[in-house]
Amino acid sequence: MLKLIYTEDNFHLEYLTQSPEEWVVQRVMLAMGIGHVLCVKPSHASFLLPADLPGLEQLRKAINTDERGIISLCLCDRHYVEVTLWGSWVTDDRSEATGIFVTNISDMSHEDCLISPTELLLYNLWLAGQSCASAIQE
Repeated sequence: MLKLIYTEDNFHLEYLTQSPEEWVVQRVMLAMGIGHVLCVKPSHASFLLPADLPGLEQLRKAINTDERGIISLCLCDRHYVEVTLWGSWVTDDRSEATGIFVTNISDMSHEDCLISPTELLLYNLWLAGQSCASAIQE
């Protein structure tokens, strides 16, 4: 599963071996236990990656084999591509500007399969993109 965390001024991506359903159930149970409002709804999330990252072609191939349409890639300009994912948006903020997005890209119907190659590839591309951004800012 990929977990995208959106705050007011930042974005962070995490790769977890837990399923989105398990993660959401835990969050809902916690919220109910402490009397906290929680909203979970189907949605999409997007983020940018540098267009020159090694491995983007491998991601394109993985997207082309995904029959569920969970992930798409769109060229923004010569510098960036936009990754769009479908999954669930979880928030307790009424404005919904901040929250957590969770998705499962690969069909992990086999219980013994804890690692999704496409999710791991996307996570590694995001990490590489963060390294590029840090190098440019310095």
